[in-house]
Amino acid sequence: MALSFSLDDRQKDFLGRQALRAIETALEGDTTARPLDPERGDDGLSALEEHLGSFVTLSINSGLRGCIGTIIGHEPLYLNVWNMARAAAFNDPRFPPLRPAEWPRVDMEISVLDKPAPCLEPRQIVIGRDGLILQYKGHSGVFLPQVPVEQGWNVEQYLNHLCLKAGVPQGSWQSPGASLFWYQALVFGVKKVG
Repeated sequence: MALSFSLDDRQKDFLGRQALRAIETALEGDTTARPLDPERGDDGLSALEEHLGSFVTLSINSGLRGCIGTIIGHEPLYLNVWNMARAAAFNDPRFPPLRPAEWPRVDMEISVLDKPAPCLEPRQIVIGRDGLILQYKGHSGVFLPQVPVEQGWNVEQYLNHLCLKAGVPQGSWQSPGASLFWYQALVFGVKKVG
């Protein structure tokens, strides 16, 4: 399995600036701020304009501070990153809205997701490469590819924690009616300037 898209360093830098601007303008109370428009390359449309899913993850001192995303892109990637950055900072139901005093300590990571496909061979899951989605009895859970690496899980633990995140019993991924999907993501950190 390989990614169906690519992002060069300029495109990653653009997405990073987009995410930073989304949060910084909101923290400043700028209600007129709008997403930056990407420059058109020589090849016309770029991955920045593809409808790809993305997650923006915020952390402070290696502890999660917000993470919101979409698995499937329903808008161009550059707009999706803007919206997910704001949502991660201000609308993650697990955390209060980000405060200006916290911003200098925040680290940011962007994950751009490829389209998910049914995972018919769970034994072929590679830790650190494959993100997973479980749907079962009206419940669903998602993990980004980097999560099992950060947690030190093996494949069995990864699948069982996915079940717990979906709110279903461990081992449910094997049950009739369960749907397991996998995907890959391009993950990169965002550096603040200044």
